[in-house]
Amino acid sequence: MATPLFCLGQRLRGRASTYRITQQVSEFVYFAADQRDRPVVVKSVEGHWRLHNERDILKRFQCRAPNLRLLLDEIQEPVEPPAIVLKHLHDDLTRASKKQRLTRQEIKFVAQNVLQSLQVLHEDGYVHTDIKPSNILVNYGRDSRFSEVQLADCGGVVSVDSEFAKDGVLTGTSLFRAPEVHLEMPWGTTADIWSFGLINLIWGFNFHLFEPDVPEGHKLYDVKILVLHHQWFGPFPISYKEIADQEAQENIVRIMSVIPPEKLKPFRYLREREISDADKRFVLKIMQLDPRDRPTATELLQDEWFTEQSERTVGWYSKQEWEQMKHR
Repeated sequence: MATPLFCLGQRLRGRASTYRITQQVSEFVYFAADQRDRPVVVKSVEGHWRLHNERDILKRFQCRAPNLRLLLDEIQEPVEPPAIVLKHLHDDLTRASKKQRLTRQEIKFVAQNVLQSLQVLHEDGYVHTDIKPSNILVNYGRDSRFSEVQLADCGGVVSVDSEFAKDGVLTGTSLFRAPEVHLEMPWGTTADIWSFGLINLIWGFNFHLFEPDVPEGHKLYDVKILVLHHQWFGPFPISYKEIADQEAQENIVRIMSVIPPEKLKPFRYLREREISDADKRFVLKIMQLDPRDRPTATELLQDEWFTEQSERTVGWYSKQEWEQMKHR
């Protein structure tokens, strides 16, 4: 096990306050308390550009995007390892949804807040690259379940003009990664829109639609995710030839050959008992295999999905129940 960067009880001095380490959360993340004993998060990593990048991105955008996780301070002493102080929130969306399924209004509240952050980043040509429920943080409220939603982990935010984006470097988490990123094609802000889809929340099942039948780390894990992209939202359109190089086109042909047309499971044909029509329309606008067909964050914020009043609840089935239901 790696030697901890900080010790429990250790005091760190920042520009705005001093902080006492109270708990190690992960290898590089700690809970701490400020001078008024308010909880904060200290994030540190030795010699990694992501920490400095997160600091710089938050300094640039948080005044315009209050739904980005707030940068509170920078640690001055000790000088090494470098560390930043971030706002503490009660939970992340993955854990919150496992404790109690989100209502449609709660999902909409979360979606609106995330899209508002993406809108600001995308307007300046920046891509978050790792949108997923565990990077969406929430505070619990009294009058409503969530009083606050913030988008976290901005260490991987890069410009669409960066070499990462132009060279099609793999980013983010496989399960939420856009198809063009899986295919290592040039990507941009629309990759965030695909990842934002929040299908596992909107769809109403307690497993992810793109969850492969092999464990993470298996050599076919990412390939099987692409096959599921094709199976649920395919086929890959002819228009891909305009944006994909020869290697990517060949990979697409191989992916499509795994599932013949008669074995496709078009998401658009799901019935009302599986997903409400309004939710299905919203998801289908987002989950477009050709990134050029996806709406912008601004367009999604103006979508009628946020104002329609239907509150029909779709049952939350287990994966086994879902498989049984499909074959009835």
